Amino acid sequence: MVNFEVSKIRNVAVIAHGGAGKTSLVEALLFNSGMTDRLGNVQDGTTVTDYEPEEIDRKITITSSLAFCNWDKHRINLIDTPGFINFIEDTKGCLRVVDGAVVIVSALSGVKAETEKVWKYACEYEIPRIIFINKMDKETANFEMAVSEMEKSFETEAVPLQIPVGTGENFSGVIDIVKMKAYRSTGGKIEEYEIPGDMKDEADKYRKKLIEKIAESDDALLEKYLEGGELTGEEIVKGIKEGSLTRKFIPVTCGSALRNVGISSLLDSILLCLPSPSEMSAISPVRGKNPKDGKEVERKPDENEPLSAYVFKTIADPYAGKLSLFRVYSGTLKADSTVFNSTSDSKERIGQLFYLLGKKQVPAQSLGAGEIGVVAKLKGTNTGDTISDESKPIIFDKVKFADPIISYAIAPKSKGDEEKVSASLHRVLEEDPTLRFSRDEETKEMLISGMGQVHIEVALERLKRRFGVEVEMKTPKIPYRETIKALTSVQGKYKKQSGGKGQYGDCHIKVEPLQRGSGFEFVDKIVGGAIPRQYIPAVEKGIVDAMHEGVIASYPIVDLRVTLFDGSYHTVDSSEMAFKIAGSMAIKKAVQEAKPILLEPVMKAEVTTPDESLGAVIGDLNSKRGKVQGVEPQAGGNQKITALVPMAEMLTYANQLHSLTSGRGLYSMEFSHYEEVPSHLAQKIIAERLAQKNEKNA
Repeated sequence: MVNFEVSKIRNVAVIAHGGAGKTSLVEALLFNSGMTDRLGNVQDGTTVTDYEPEEIDRKITITSSLAFCNWDKHRINLIDTPGFINFIEDTKGCLRVVDGAVVIVSALSGVKAETEKVWKYACEYEIPRIIFINKMDKETANFEMAVSEMEKSFETEAVPLQIPVGTGENFSGVIDIVKMKAYRSTGGKIEEYEIPGDMKDEADKYRKKLIEKIAESDDALLEKYLEGGELTGEEIVKGIKEGSLTRKFIPVTCGSALRNVGISSLLDSILLCLPSPSEMSAISPVRGKNPKDGKEVERKPDENEPLSAYVFKTIADPYAGKLSLFRVYSGTLKADSTVFNSTSDSKERIGQLFYLLGKKQVPAQSLGAGEIGVVAKLKGTNTGDTISDESKPIIFDKVKFADPIISYAIAPKSKGDEEKVSASLHRVLEEDPTLRFSRDEETKEMLISGMGQVHIEVALERLKRRFGVEVEMKTPKIPYRETIKALTSVQGKYKKQSGGKGQYGDCHIKVEPLQRGSGFEFVDKIVGGAIPRQYIPAVEKGIVDAMHEGVIASYPIVDLRVTLFDGSYHTVDSSEMAFKIAGSMAIKKAVQEAKPILLEPVMKAEVTTPDESLGAVIGDLNSKRGKVQGVEPQAGGNQKITALVPMAEMLTYANQLHSLTSGRGLYSMEFSHYEEVPSHLAQKIIAERLAQKNEKNA
C-alpha cells in the first residue's frame, strides 16, 4: 500500500461510554469510505472491530481495535475503544498515540460518567476533539438537550457544524452549517439538497453563532465582522480549524450510526477539525529522553528524522504469536530490518509489517511518520516500550495505568495444572497492563486482580479459549491480623533431658500493645548475663516465627512490643535452638493472656456518583459498615464520596455500584489501615477459620 504524506494522515480515537454507538459509528465510517461493502451490526456480531468471541457474546467492546479508511485523498486511522468501565483503561492507553478524538454523545442519555472519564483522559493528552451526537433516529432524541448537557459536563463551549433534519422517525438527514446545504442518505448514496424552508431560520441562527465564535478568536476578523462585513468561506474554514485545534470551542456534528445518516459529513469534519501529525506536533511537540544522558529530546513527524515509535498495545495471538501495535512518531520503520528497543536496551528483528482492519492484516513494506501499524513476534518488546534508531535513541514516557480494584482467587479445575495456569496467564497479562497475577504467601492462593468482576471473567474466558486452561474463580481470603489489647508478663521455659546432652532455654518477656500500623518491636533489657548475648537473637527469632500464626485464628500477629527482661541458662544444655523454642512458647502464652483480638483491613474508597444516586450510594456504604468522610461536588452533576470501608464488604462492590447508579458510578480504593473486627463478626470468622484448619488436617 502507498504511504500517505504526514499532512494527509489523521489518527483518531472514537470514545464514549459503553452503548453510545462507537463500534457502529466506526462500521459506518468504514462503509461510507468504501473500505467495506456491507454495514456490519453489533447485535449480529458482524462488525469489523468487535471480532473477539467475548465481544460478540457480550455485545460490548472489550479491547481497542484498529481500522483505517481513505477519504478525500486522506488516510484516517481509527481506534474503536471500550467504554465499559471495566475496560476503560485500554482507552487511556490508545489516546496516548492519537492526534484527535470523536466523542460520541447520545441524543437519548446525554453524557455518562464513563464519557466524562475518557474526556478527562483526552484533556490530559491535550487532544483536539469533535462531538458526534448519535441516535438522532430514536424516539426521544433531543439535539439541543444533548448539546446543552455536553457543554455543562465538559465545561466547553459547543459550536454545531451540523444540525439534524427532524428527530426520531422523522430524522432524515443533516444540515451542514458551513456549506448551508442539507444532506440525506438515499439507497446508500448521499444526496445534497436545499435546506427545507421550515428550518431556514434555525440554520441561520446556528450559522450566526458559528461565525461570531470564529470572529471572536481573531481581532482582524472581529473588526471585519463588527463593521458588517461577511466572512469568506476560506476564513470560516480556517477559523473552525483554529478554534478546534486550540480547543477554544468544540465542533458538534450529528447523525445516526445505525441508519448511516450524517456519516459522510462527519468524515469531512474529521479532516477539517482534527489535526494531522505535523499540525499536532506544532501544538504539542513530541518529546522523550535520551537514555544515555537523560536529556530531553524532540522528534518531528518527518521521514528524515531518526526513527522513533511507541508500542501502545499488545495482542497475545495463539497462532500469529505476540502482535505489537505501534505509532511511528518520526523516521520510517521498514519491514525486514533490525531496530533498537531503547526501553530494554536490546535489538529487535522486524519481520513483516501490517496495517490492521479489525483482525484483518494488510501487508505494508514500510510505515512512515504519523502512521499506526502492527508487527508480529517481537521477543523482548512490551506495551509502553520505545523503538528507535540505535545511534540516536529516545525513550517516550509510558502511560500510567490505574491499579486494579478487585481481586479473585483462582484454582485450576485439573489438579497439577498450576504451572500451566501461571504460564498461560502471563501471556494474557502481556496484552492487558491493568491485570495482575500474584501468589499470596500468606493464604497460598493464586490471585488475579483487575478493574472489575467482568474484566476478570473475560480474562479467564480468554485463558480457556486461547490456551485451553480452565480455572475456578473464588472470592479471595481476607488478610486478617491478630493483636492484643492488654499488657502482660510471662515465662517461656524449654527444658528437655533424656540422657546425654539436654536442651535448656528460659526467658521472661513482657508484651504490650502498640498503635495500629506500628508492626513489631523487640527490646533487649537483659542485664547481668541472665541470658548470654549469643542466645538473645534466638529468642527474638523464636518470637517472630511464632507471630506468623496467631493464637485465635492462626492469622499473623501485629502491633506489639516484646521486652525480654530476664531468663536463665545452663552452661552445658543451653543452645540457640532451645532459646528459640523458649521464645516461641513465651509469645504464644503471652498473647493468649493479653486479650487477643482480630483485625481487618479497611480501605479508603472514593466513589463518584450522579446526584440522583447519592443517597442510595451513601446508604449502601453505611450498610457495609462504612464511615463516610466527606462528599464533594464534581463537574457534570456528580458527587465524590470519600469513605472508609472494611475490605470484606468491598470485594464485589463494582457490581453493586453499577446497579445502584445504572452504570454511571465509578470508584477506586486503596488500603488505609487495620481496625478491630466487631465481636459478633469475629466469632464467625474464627469459627470458619478453625473449620477450614480441621478440614485440612483431617
